[in-house]
Amino acid sequence: MCGFSGYYNLNSSFVPDNSTIREMISLQHHRGPDDSGIVGIDLAKQTVEPIQHSKEAPFLNPVDLIFGFNRLSILDLSPNGHQPMVSPTADVVMMMNGEIYNAFDYKDELIEKGYIFKSQTDTEVALHLYCEYGLEGMLQRLNGMFAFAVADLKKKVLFLARDRFGIKPLYILQEKDRIAFSSEMKSFKALPDFKFELDQKQLSEFLLFRNLVNKTLFKKIHNLEPGSYAEVSASKGLVLKKYYDIRNEGNTSISGPTAFEKLDASLEASVKRQMISDVKLGCQLSGGVDSSLVTHYASKSLDKGNLETVSVIFEDQKFTEKKFIDIVAKKLKLQSHQFELKADYYFEVMDKATWHFEQPINHPNTIGIYLLSEQAKKHVTVLLSGEGADEALSGYSRFVTAKQSAYLSRNFLSELKKNKKDLKSFVSYYSNPENRMILGAAFGTFSNAARIFPNFDWKVALQQRKKILETITRADAKRHRKYELLTYLPDLLMRQDKMSMAHSIENRVPFLDNEMVTTSLNIDENELVKEYKGKLEAKKLLKDICSEKFDEEFAYRDKMGFGIPLKEFFGSEAFKERWENDLLPGIVKRGLFNSAYTDSLFRNLKNSSPADLDTIWLMTGFEIWAKQYLD
Repeated sequence: MCGFSGYYNLNSSFVPDNSTIREMISLQHHRGPDDSGIVGIDLAKQTVEPIQHSKEAPFLNPVDLIFGFNRLSILDLSPNGHQPMVSPTADVVMMMNGEIYNAFDYKDELIEKGYIFKSQTDTEVALHLYCEYGLEGMLQRLNGMFAFAVADLKKKVLFLARDRFGIKPLYILQEKDRIAFSSEMKSFKALPDFKFELDQKQLSEFLLFRNLVNKTLFKKIHNLEPGSYAEVSASKGLVLKKYYDIRNEGNTSISGPTAFEKLDASLEASVKRQMISDVKLGCQLSGGVDSSLVTHYASKSLDKGNLETVSVIFEDQKFTEKKFIDIVAKKLKLQSHQFELKADYYFEVMDKATWHFEQPINHPNTIGIYLLSEQAKKHVTVLLSGEGADEALSGYSRFVTAKQSAYLSRNFLSELKKNKKDLKSFVSYYSNPENRMILGAAFGTFSNAARIFPNFDWKVALQQRKKILETITRADAKRHRKYELLTYLPDLLMRQDKMSMAHSIENRVPFLDNEMVTTSLNIDENELVKEYKGKLEAKKLLKDICSEKFDEEFAYRDKMGFGIPLKEFFGSEAFKERWENDLLPGIVKRGLFNSAYTDSLFRNLKNSSPADLDTIWLMTGFEIWAKQYLD
């Protein structure tokens, strides 16, 4: 895993020094501290010029496209894996961030076709696949997590591509005469004549859901849609195309004993594929079903003593899953590294974590992942985690709600209570089953969002998600899972990527292997949301597999929340001082939100509800982010 940046002047070549691209990759050095590279390209004249990134020297010739790369060495630690990588014919230049798990399946085939390999990297395999089969031919063959930038000098075109499920980021800044791209948006700070601007049109959606789907809070910047690529040229500008669409999955139905066997085998195969590494590898173990199963299969693929686990625990016994973390580590005979998340840690790292996250920290457990990654770096360079299981295999309580009578479910009564100040809008919206699906993933409420943000518009907040849902035409339970994969999962993946890469850790997600997702979406919903001891269970099939590997009590205990000591954090003297002298004055001056309402919640901290604490957290996170990126 690595990071890259670049920019393309669409209408003219120029003779730059390398200071801009050096600064761009310097701002995300954490993504690849092992090596860096810079290449200047003139697509119009079909020339390539590598230069030393360490010297502030000009290019010798005019260029219209510049690539900059930071490498985190995972496969082939030698200089042979240096990027940007240039084809033997010098007419294709490639940068790749990520890992291709099936790359070496194609190596013999490519050698037979005459390709010569200089490294043991997946990037070189991908480069030769591109040269042989073109962009879509390459992308259709790849099973992995990735973002690509490919300059094809013969075609005079730049391609930007992202993996099927959006595991790796690829941000695009689109201006009139310039296209810039980067693994992290902060690199755009280095561009001449550019300043981040808040896109206020996105605030309603962000306040209700705490995330945006492939959009950002900045004007002109978006995250390339998963399963897509951008074709950029001087003649046509930027054109977006799809090479994979999750809407086309799930065309068969697997049920009964076959479902258990298929899912079990698919997950084991996926984990085994993702164990390739020339550096130390471990598992992000929460003690829950998903991460425990990943850890189980990973332990089978490595010699005993070579796999370590990393976990965050809490002092509060209502929230900690230490008991289950210990069960997994003991059963599998693994070394377990556990780190306690305390309130004072929030204050210490809130600004750092926000800088890396590049948007307001939407959920306090983001800090937990930051802590986990920070400590994991002492032990491993690669971590496997359980992201994607809840979306692909119906793991959230809202999947159970969807199967129940909508107005008798606990979720409805809970949402009704939360939205009691705007009942008319809520009931009108909730009466539609599609709207219930959308609202199920909301963090905030209509009424609270309106109190925070006077210009809140709930119809605008829901607009994009309704459009996405309308494109999923299959009218069954698989539609719900696809909707979650398209709208809820992307933000979780960006959180994992940025918090882990802040500490130069590669995070892998076996539940999002190509074949694993296909298998998951072919599983009949009745195998996933199913009765167990008199009540409906979410993700039941996966729990059955977990029960076999561990035991029934382990698999079917009540799911714990991620316990965050927010009241303790906000009540600390250090935070009170910052609120009074920095955060509140900033919120007031910015003039976007109802600062008096938020301050009243803070001053009544003793009697605050979870929703009140969430509001304070949201306003705190937004102001910290705004100071870093907007001021």
